[in-house]
Amino acid sequence: MPDDAPIILAAAGEPLMERQFAARIDSLAAAEEWIDLLTTRRHADSAYSFAVLHEGVPAGNVTVSGVERRHLTGWISYWTREEARGRGLATRACRAVAEFAFAELGLFRLELAHRLDNPASCRVATAAGFLTEGVERARLLYDGVRYDTETHARLATD
Repeated sequence: MPDDAPIILAAAGEPLMERQFAARIDSLAAAEEWIDLLTTRRHADSAYSFAVLHEGVPAGNVTVSGVERRHLTGWISYWTREEARGRGLATRACRAVAEFAFAELGLFRLELAHRLDNPASCRVATAAGFLTEGVERARLLYDGVRYDTETHARLATD
């Protein structure tokens, strides 16, 4: 929702969060554009994003993107603001979006990945029922440094 733009702007300014957004969010206008992009993707049936709430206030985001109808697959991503971490919010949101993707979108396979140096994200993935499938070497490039990622997947039959 457009009213969430100040929260998105604040989240984007937190340490380690700059990598969670495809574009730099450094103004309310940029945060509003990001929210508009999420709305456009939903209308195009390519991605479905949801706010993660903590005490009724948006404290994160969980998305199923890359919705592919031929093979019935999607890609899960999630983040939470610093003050909301460690409360199980991302795990519950990830589980809920997976169930939505299977039941409402008719998807069969959901994937996600996290950097190997992000054990908290790994805990979210495994607690949400995503099984580890393997490591992709040097998958990501940030500031001239390559990072390995660990891929997880969950099937509708799991």
